[in-house]
Amino acid sequence: MPAHIAGTLHATPAPVWLPYPDDVNALLPSLWSDNVTKTDDGVLTIAGHSVTDLAEQYGTPTLVMDAADFRTRAETYLTTFTSAFSPEKGLAGADVFYAGKAFLCTAVARWVHEAGLGLDTCSLGEMMIARAAGVPGDRVGLHGNSKSVAELEYALDYGVGRIFVDSLDEIIRLEAVAAAKGVFAPVMLRVTVGVEAHTHDFIATAHEDQKFGLSLADGTAARAAQMVADSAHLRLDGLHSHIGSQIFDISGFQVAAARVLAFRAEVMAEHGIDLPDVDLGGGFGIRYTSQDTPIPVAEMAEELAAVVLKECRGLGTNVPRVSIEPGRAIVSPAVFTLYEVGTVKEVSTDSGTRTYVAVDGGMSDNIRTALYDADYSCTLANRASGAEPAIVRVVGKHCESGDIIVRDEYMGADVTAGDLVAVPSTGAYCRSLASNYNHLPRPGVLAVEADRVEWIVTPEDHSQMFATDPGMVGGEQENR
Repeated sequence: MPAHIAGTLHATPAPVWLPYPDDVNALLPSLWSDNVTKTDDGVLTIAGHSVTDLAEQYGTPTLVMDAADFRTRAETYLTTFTSAFSPEKGLAGADVFYAGKAFLCTAVARWVHEAGLGLDTCSLGEMMIARAAGVPGDRVGLHGNSKSVAELEYALDYGVGRIFVDSLDEIIRLEAVAAAKGVFAPVMLRVTVGVEAHTHDFIATAHEDQKFGLSLADGTAARAAQMVADSAHLRLDGLHSHIGSQIFDISGFQVAAARVLAFRAEVMAEHGIDLPDVDLGGGFGIRYTSQDTPIPVAEMAEELAAVVLKECRGLGTNVPRVSIEPGRAIVSPAVFTLYEVGTVKEVSTDSGTRTYVAVDGGMSDNIRTALYDADYSCTLANRASGAEPAIVRVVGKHCESGDIIVRDEYMGADVTAGDLVAVPSTGAYCRSLASNYNHLPRPGVLAVEADRVEWIVTPEDHSQMFATDPGMVGGEQENR
């Protein structure tokens, strides 16, 4: 993108990677869930339900989930990795843990468990959702770099199967909690392997200068292994590594796996123990726009299996059971956000006219564009356009110039107030990071299947949003 004195947001309206569409009304299938299509008159449908009907009955903005697609993606990850790491191929099996931080509610936790996946959590609240959904504790993992005593106590009472230790302080804290309860705490050490994923700095988590993990390079991981091995109340079950998010290059995973397995061999030799589990994390990229090139699930599984087998043979160790943690890769493609257009504005720039399409949501339901410089696509959802394609920028209604949802996309030039716009691949981190900025209620999540439509997260109303303000009653000022 060409440089501009006021920054990249003000550069040319047409980025070089964005192809001019042959048909501005057509969907790019790889950006949408399996059961989303368009009718001949341009109306977006999901599992046979039109978004015009959904908008009329349930309102906008709304996150709309293709429930069958979500379950299919979860099952695909499990069957693919189970096959790739099967004992028949010389490996010890694989587990898939859904990363709940991407998006979690009781329905999703239940679907994940029913599909045979475990569930990763990173807070007391997420563990409470898992428990309420009926997920057994031994199928739950607890992550986090600053776990409280209350969270550790709850995890042990729940019977959580994996506690990912992130610091030396946490080892001391967890040992005290486990000793007080007279139980063993199952520990996985999160190690920092020094692999920097080719991604945004804020979501690349395995290089040294960041808050997560126990460093291999400076010996902290080795000290942590010693402390856990010497503890009377901690059981060292394995190692964990996570190198970032939205990753399209498998080489980072391969290098990280090799380093983790080498450290595993050192720990087993030094302490005379077996480490049966290795968790290689998540971060598998998805397609938000036509420029994204995610790694196919089968290729990823086979490549990682080959690395694990090769490295363990070279090290002379037994092969561990391997687990992975997809979150975004399962839930994001299964969801789109449905908005209604409020205003359309054409603005003259140094390089042409830019059309701003403002909708009834924004950074309160999708902060990722502002936070991570993320790119999204979109489509006109309630009708077919007969106009020429034009570059638009879909923006929200918040009082921020950075309130952008879709930075650049082609839409019919006749987009107007009252139209519906759908943004695909919003299942991960959009609702999870949603806020009440400018006192907008957070949107709900609508699960859609051929035979049913239901809220799995209900939309907030103003009375719920104002419940924490003592000066407000039912959305009205108490004293006027």
